[in-house]
Amino acid sequence: MNLKESLEKKRFVVTSEIQAPLGDDEPEALIESLKKIKGRVDGVSVSEVELEGVVGDSIKTCDLLKQNKFNAIYQTTTRDKNRYQLQKDLTLAHETGVDNLLVFTEDYRISGDTLQESMFFHVDSGKLGSVLDHLKQGVTIEGKELDAKMDFMLGSGIETPWGRNMPKQGMEEMEDMLNVGTGYFLTTPIFDVEQFEKFMKQVAPFRVPVIAEVMILRTAGMGKFLNRHFKSGLVPEWVIQKLLKAPDKTKASIELFSDTVNSLKDICQGVHIITIGGEDKLGQYLNAAKLR
Repeated sequence: MNLKESLEKKRFVVTSEIQAPLGDDEPEALIESLKKIKGRVDGVSVSEVELEGVVGDSIKTCDLLKQNKFNAIYQTTTRDKNRYQLQKDLTLAHETGVDNLLVFTEDYRISGDTLQESMFFHVDSGKLGSVLDHLKQGVTIEGKELDAKMDFMLGSGIETPWGRNMPKQGMEEMEDMLNVGTGYFLTTPIFDVEQFEKFMKQVAPFRVPVIAEVMILRTAGMGKFLNRHFKSGLVPEWVIQKLLKAPDKTKASIELFSDTVNSLKDICQGVHIITIGGEDKLGQYLNAAKLR
């Protein structure tokens, strides 16, 4: 069952994310670590990465995922790409058999225990919509006929305001992305479920699936780093203290993840798990949260 079918059938979906390998990193080794969870996730997104001039090949990584029977999600950004670049990238992704697309304004990168700050709003819906409309009709933006029509299951990143009222601009951004054809929204990281529930009530009139991003925090230091470099107050202090004081850090980390996911099951339509370099450990977290 692909991601679109899972969402249409209102299944609680589970997706995760990996980075396209950089430099001498072996993509095959990354895929090998994911084989432990084959059949347990509805999709794996591949983020575009550029670090000190080295660019990860996300489309090649998507191709490897497809070859190994994973539902690949091509993750891209719109801010620094013109229509021609978007068209080129989406065409290459489609040629590998990828039919899932996830868009952000700017992407954030996770490498080991590091996280780069990001913005999720202001996706250029006009630019993206123009390219997608042409591809769906089987023509390029220059008017040349394509060998086949291209259609993607489109997801869009949104920023949850952590319990505050969604700003008017945010609601308008969501509406714009719905007009482009967004089939689901993916949130920024969720730690405070009670506040997230307020957000879900506010956006309920859109009647579109929302997938909550859940980060696996293995240490208190990771939580402090997120608060310092990503968004102040994102990780509640009680979470940091639990990890800090726990004699068994792994057990505490798994409990935090499991409690969050189980609380989300009745609020939204899925979770997107960020492992922060711990792909090989994902299975035990899925087991604890009873995710397939």
